[in-house]
Amino acid sequence: MVETDKFSDISPYNDEEAVAALAKVASHPAISRISQYFYPEKAPGYLAHQIKKVHSIEEFQTLVMTKLVDRVLGFSASHFTYDGVENLPANRTFLAMSNHRDIILDPAITQLVLYRNNIPMTEICVGSNLITNPFIEWLIRSNRMIKVVRGISARELYLSSQLLSEYIRQTITTGTHSIWLAQRQGRTKNGCDLTEQGLLKMLDMSGKGSFEENFMALNIIPMSISYQYESCDILKAREIYISRRHKYEKMQGEDLHSIITGVTQQKGNIHLNIGTPLSEREIRQAGECDKNDRYQKMRHAVNKRVIMGYHLWDTNYIAYDALEGGEEYAHMYTPEQKDSFEEYMQIQMDSVESELDRNELKDILLHIYAGPIYSRKKIEAGLLLDGE
Repeated sequence: MVETDKFSDISPYNDEEAVAALAKVASHPAISRISQYFYPEKAPGYLAHQIKKVHSIEEFQTLVMTKLVDRVLGFSASHFTYDGVENLPANRTFLAMSNHRDIILDPAITQLVLYRNNIPMTEICVGSNLITNPFIEWLIRSNRMIKVVRGISARELYLSSQLLSEYIRQTITTGTHSIWLAQRQGRTKNGCDLTEQGLLKMLDMSGKGSFEENFMALNIIPMSISYQYESCDILKAREIYISRRHKYEKMQGEDLHSIITGVTQQKGNIHLNIGTPLSEREIRQAGECDKNDRYQKMRHAVNKRVIMGYHLWDTNYIAYDALEGGEEYAHMYTPEQKDSFEEYMQIQMDSVESELDRNELKDILLHIYAGPIYSRKKIEAGLLLDGE
C-alpha cells in the first residue's frame, strides 16, 4: 500500500475526507447553478441531493461523475467513440500517458470509458495552478486527483518531482490504482502533441533498478484524445498570438474560464484511442542509449503512439489544405464542411479583441487544427518531431 502520511499534501482524499468535502460541495451555491445547467429538467437541488447520498469516492464517481460526464457529452458533442480497450490489462495497474487538449474533459472522458468497460478508474495528476479555491479542491481531490505542484523554485521543484515520482511508482507497483498523466505540463496549444522529456526523467527518479526495470514496472499506455472542434481553440490562438510579442500573463480566473469553456463549448465529434503499452523491447533499446538519448527514444515511442492514434477530422484536413494552398485532402471533406469551418473560424475570431491581426490569428488557428497532420506526416516519413 501507499504511504499515506508521506504523500498527504499531494494525494487524493480517502473516503472519509471525501465524504466530508463533498458535504461542503453539496452546500455550495455553485452546485445549484451547475445542476440547473446540466439537469434543466430537474429541480435546482437535484445535484446537491445526489452528492449528499454518496458514502465513498467510488460511489461519487460512479453515481454522480460518470452521469455528469455523460451529460456533458450529450450537451456538447455530436458523437463520442473510442477504441483500444483491449490494450488495457485486466489484472494489472498502469500509467495512462495521454495527450492533453482539454483541462477537465481529457481525463474525465477516459474515466467514463474505463467505467463503461468495468475497468477500475484511475487517479489523475492535476496541476496545483487549477486549485484556485476551496470548492475546486474539495471537488477534484474527491475525484482521486493527485496534486502536481507548480510555480515553485528549482530546488522545490526537484523535491516535489521526487515526491510525485515516488507516489506514482508506489501507487502503480503496489496495484493500488492506475494513474492518468498528461504527456506534458499544460495543454497542447499549437496542435502538436509532444511528450516532455522532463516528465520521463521525473518518472525515472524513484526507480531503484535499471532503466528498463524502472519503466517496465510502470506499464505505460499512451492515449490520444481528439476533438473535431478543438477545445478552447480561440483562447489558445490568442495566447500564442500575445506570447509572440511579450510574456503571456494569465488573468485572474483564466484557468477556471478555460475549464468552463472546455466543458460547455460545442466540440462536434470526439474520439479516444488507447494505444498499446510501451514494450519491453522498446524500453530496453532506449536503455541502451547514453544519458538523455534514452529519454528521447522513450519520448519518441510515446509520441508515435499518441500522434498515430489521433483521429483526424474534416477540420484537420481543411486546415491543412488551407495552409498548403492545395487540395491534397479535398476527398476527406465536402464543400459544405469547408464553408461551415470557415464560418466557424470567423465567429471564433470575432470573439476576441479587434486589434489582434486577423490574418495572423487565422494562421495560428489553422496550424492548431493542421498540427496533427503535420506531425503524422513526419512520423510516417521516419522523421523526429521538433525537439526530439
